[in-house]
Amino acid sequence: MKPPLRPHDTVKAMRPPRVAYFPDSFHEVNGVAHTSRNFAAYAERHDLPMLCVRAGVRDAPVQQSGSVRTLELRRSAASVGMEKDLAFDPVFWRHADLIEDELRRFKPDLLHLTGPSELGIFAAYFAWKLELPLAASWHTNVHEYAARRLGWLTSRLPAAFGNPAEGAIEGATLEVTLRFYSLARVLFAPNPQLCAMLERGTGRPCHLMQRGVNTNLFSPGQRTREEAPGSAENPFVLGFCGRLSVEKNVAMLPRIERELLAAGLPVRFLIIGHGAEEDALRSQMPTAEFTGVLRGEALSRAYAAMDVFVFPSHTDTFGNVVLEALASGVPAVVTPDGGPCHIVRAGETGEIATDEGFAAAIEAMLREPGRLAAMRAAARAYALECSWDAVFDRVYAAYRTLPGGV
Repeated sequence: MKPPLRPHDTVKAMRPPRVAYFPDSFHEVNGVAHTSRNFAAYAERHDLPMLCVRAGVRDAPVQQSGSVRTLELRRSAASVGMEKDLAFDPVFWRHADLIEDELRRFKPDLLHLTGPSELGIFAAYFAWKLELPLAASWHTNVHEYAARRLGWLTSRLPAAFGNPAEGAIEGATLEVTLRFYSLARVLFAPNPQLCAMLERGTGRPCHLMQRGVNTNLFSPGQRTREEAPGSAENPFVLGFCGRLSVEKNVAMLPRIERELLAAGLPVRFLIIGHGAEEDALRSQMPTAEFTGVLRGEALSRAYAAMDVFVFPSHTDTFGNVVLEALASGVPAVVTPDGGPCHIVRAGETGEIATDEGFAAAIEAMLREPGRLAAMRAAARAYALECSWDAVFDRVYAAYRTLPGGV
């Protein structure tokens, strides 16, 4: 049997930790992938040794870019689709020997997973087998997603049975997920509420791992629209960016549009992203512009064209897209649930509203041009305080708190 990996403590203390990173998602369009790409870029930028083990559309040889090594492995035809660009491969274990060989070659000080995917399960397994510390970051409220994805079933039951069934699904999924996360010695989460929940549920210390934003790419300078919107010829542009799926609460968008039009406000929606709810939204919002997935300059120009960013999700743990909108000088309206409410400062960089009050909050902003302009400036100023380097500096500082150090 091969021995565990145990770096010499004295040598360990003299160098930055060697991190084997197992992200759930890397190439896709979601918060985990966005954070993971920036984490790898941070490691390379600061010459920090990292092995990034991830899934891709093809098997690729190990690649080295600066201090970052990449092992990309293909998911099989047996993969179960979970969204347009997300999947789980039940036979990913065929890559076990290859991953172990690369881990032994890299000699990590710790392994870091981002969720209970096949990659996360591998990270937990090899942390145990190689007797290495495990770190885990919480990026997705899996329990809430599971309950909403099964809404098609629970909604068909009488309320006396359907509501308790949804609660039971959410509670059971949360319990299983917390048990998985308790395998790690140190945890990370994107907002204080989740940190508190993880500490209570696992007994492990949890540190903030918020998100950063590229304020050079996302900037009010990308705005090319004429000012003074609010007429039939130049309506207010309300924006949404994200996965068009049930857990994002996108069914609110047509309702918001109807209520604002009924109040006499000229508005149109600019909707960025794709997902299972796109056809339903198109049928209910014939005047909305659906761009599909945008990246880079095209995405930054789209944000800058908006007057208000509308994000009705109750399940997001942070809300990268909200921060990108703020960096573009676009105030946001979000719900009081999840991570976005920790980004938006009510009355300053946007508003926090319940589903019932969403349209009214947007209307109040649009009817006061001076207030809206002040919010645009405050949104940009807040985003300038955020940076990816600051986010990941704190992550590496937390690694050092692991028992025995890394």
